[in-house]
Amino acid sequence: MEFHPKDLPISKVYDLKNENDAVEAVEDMVNLGFRDKKEGFKVLMPKETKLAKRMGYTITTGVTKGLRQKNETRDVKYWTYHHDDEHFAIVLIDNSVLTELGF
Repeated sequence: MEFHPKDLPISKVYDLKNENDAVEAVEDMVNLGFRDKKEGFKVLMPKETKLAKRMGYTITTGVTKGLRQKNETRDVKYWTYHHDDEHFAIVLIDNSVLTELGF
């Protein structure tokens, strides 16, 4: 089944302005958790390539590290895409939830 990550149900959207916002978003996502939720998280980043790459790296590695420290499953899928003219986006969701939703 073809789908776009924007079609996934989202529980919270983070609109990042700088790298400190990325660290705070990671902490929040890890605290909220990915397991047993029927939604994922969306992270919006400015369309400045160098900054967005650093933020994306912080998000993806930070979530994995945070979940490992909490001894939680790290089976999180993510997609990066052009959200609009001003933002890149990353959508993160637990892989088992993705399967349950039929994607």
